[in-house]
Amino acid sequence: MGEEKVNVPTAESHSAFTRHLLQDVQALEYMLKHEWFETDTIRIGAEQEMCLVDRKTLKPTPKNINVLKRLKEYPWATTEIARFNLETNFTPRTFGGDALRRMEEENMEQLRLVKIAAKASNAHIVLTGILPTLRKFDLALDNLTPKPRYLALIEAIKAQQKNERGFELNLQGIDELHIHHDSPLLEACNTSYQVHLQVTPDTFVPLYNIAQAVAAPTLAMAANSPLVFGKRLWHESRIALFQQSLDVRTSKEHMRQSEPRVSFGTRWLDQSIMEIYKEDIARFRVLLGTEIDEDSLDLVGQKKIPKLRALQVHNGTVYRWNRPCYGISENGMPHLRIENRVLPSGPTVLDQTANAAFWLGLMMGMAHEYKDIREHLSFADVKDNFSKAAKFGIDTQFTWFNNRKVSCRDLILNELLPLAYKGLQARGIDQPDIERYLRVIQERAEVHQNGARWLLKSFTSLTERVNRDEAVTILTSQMIKCQLEQDPVHKWPIPKVEDLKHYRPVGLRVEEFMETDLFTVREADLLELVGDLMDWRKLRYLPVEDENGHLCGLITTRKLLRYYIQKGRINNNMNDYRTVGDLMIKNPTTVSPQTTIKEAMQLMRGGKLGCLPVVKDDELVGIITEMDFLRVAGRLIERLK
Repeated sequence: MGEEKVNVPTAESHSAFTRHLLQDVQALEYMLKHEWFETDTIRIGAEQEMCLVDRKTLKPTPKNINVLKRLKEYPWATTEIARFNLETNFTPRTFGGDALRRMEEENMEQLRLVKIAAKASNAHIVLTGILPTLRKFDLALDNLTPKPRYLALIEAIKAQQKNERGFELNLQGIDELHIHHDSPLLEACNTSYQVHLQVTPDTFVPLYNIAQAVAAPTLAMAANSPLVFGKRLWHESRIALFQQSLDVRTSKEHMRQSEPRVSFGTRWLDQSIMEIYKEDIARFRVLLGTEIDEDSLDLVGQKKIPKLRALQVHNGTVYRWNRPCYGISENGMPHLRIENRVLPSGPTVLDQTANAAFWLGLMMGMAHEYKDIREHLSFADVKDNFSKAAKFGIDTQFTWFNNRKVSCRDLILNELLPLAYKGLQARGIDQPDIERYLRVIQERAEVHQNGARWLLKSFTSLTERVNRDEAVTILTSQMIKCQLEQDPVHKWPIPKVEDLKHYRPVGLRVEEFMETDLFTVREADLLELVGDLMDWRKLRYLPVEDENGHLCGLITTRKLLRYYIQKGRINNNMNDYRTVGDLMIKNPTTVSPQTTIKEAMQLMRGGKLGCLPVVKDDELVGIITEMDFLRVAGRLIERLK
């Protein structure tokens, strides 16, 4: 949307904007019917999103405006919705010859300049789908980039939200994550590498359908986002996270179907790009408006090219994973593009360019081989493949042609890579470049390691020795190092604890540190049950909660031991059994998730406490004990050796 002013429309401006939107639809239909669109040149381009982290802590740092001030002479650098994100835009290039290599070189040069600007603000840049060190509180609205269009978007989406609990995120992988958040800024977890392919009006429908068909295997090979807030979830958690972060739907007793604003789509295209635009206008209310000084129908009547700003603003608030785009080329002619939004940022520039080459080659190769992809795959299978690819990445089993079940690895190596080779050759891409980029995909499949698998294996290995915060810090440090060296991710070694020279848990909050896999008891439970439970699980503290999850008290081994010393189990006398309510510490000292570790340590030391239950809105959400602090202290002492 550039720097154009957008807003949450009033009733009056909503009507005016809607009229412009409908006029844009009519104008676009006229231009398509009368063949106004550029057809003799096919171009490619891309957008690079990235994260900014503090150079010492490797946590997100909200300095995008400071960095951009140092890049003000470069129009390709721009903001993203969160203050710890940046975006760069590549020069559109004719799809042929050395275009892919020049795209890679341009990306490298842009990132070099961004790194210099970031360093001056004491920041690193990281290319990754979801930053491992990202924390839930980093997504508070004070980290919203201070631009009117972002605030307008947040306000518009929140106005649509009817769920009292706000925006919910529910994901299950190796671990589970069930949280709610008060704003749609959860979207800012995601950073992508978005590739654009210019198409003609005549080829839009078959190529868009192919883009839908190959989205799943492309995503599976590129998956790079399995960690969210220290939880191992989907191999490409961006897919579910983005949908749920903007999902304003509410559950109903009846089974009325409704689509989220972030979606894969509902059916194949049949005739025209207009099917997408019309469906999106019909399904989704206008969220944002803007002042529009052009009458698109009047311009078309004068044989002039309209910008279709209303249509573009609305299209920018409906997030299809393959998005249609309208634009005007430097020669003044309108053109159409397919924007691939499934690819995550990272792990390296080479990996990203290989992902783009694979997708672009596959688009061209499939189009040459299959006139109508709908004759070979059902839309239901394609949509199911996409969901499975997001969950399982390179481990996915796909449903492919003729209802055949095939592993991702076999599909890539035996069928899709040969098609991608042919597609790039048909576009005249330089042969050494074809070999360079597609070899990355081939070797990634052969060794069965993409970014997601590297992160999952590394995180699991590290957490056997260190806490989650230190593990994700080590991962982020290793990612920065490997990105500088530019080895593709399938060659990355599993990091060791010793690879991070300096770990600074300064400023950690309790919610980053606390134990959330809790064992609890109720007031009416027998003390015999408590004793056995504490023995079985080697627990020193047991929170007492009611049926609503509210903290009622705390049982400690010291209290339990004193009781048994004084009372004992006298001849197994059933009448002497006591309950938790008789022994628990009522109104124990608690902390909130936002309490810093330093504050918690001072509280425990001052009160001679062995643990602190963590409570939010009267609900028990975690616990920290002296053992947690001993583990961190032990790790810091080890690092001094």
